[in-house]
Amino acid sequence: MPLYEYECKKCKHAFETLVFGNEKVECPECGADKLEKQMSAPGLAQVSAGSSSPCGDLSLPPCGAQGCRRTGR
Repeated sequence: MPLYEYECKKCKHAFETLVFGNEKVECPECGADKLEKQMSAPGLAQVSAGSSSPCGDLSLPPCGAQGCRRTGR
């Protein structure tokens, strides 16, 4: 199920929505269908307080993400 980000050209409302097949997408604020698909950025791992690794538990196997410091020990 692809999740897409859009900005309405009429009211400038930014939103994301699941799109199935040839489903028509409309702005949830004003109902307009003049939308601009936005470039989506993949989510980035959050570093929690007390953790120096963006990958969380350092005892888990490496995840392959750039800068991953997990060693799997």
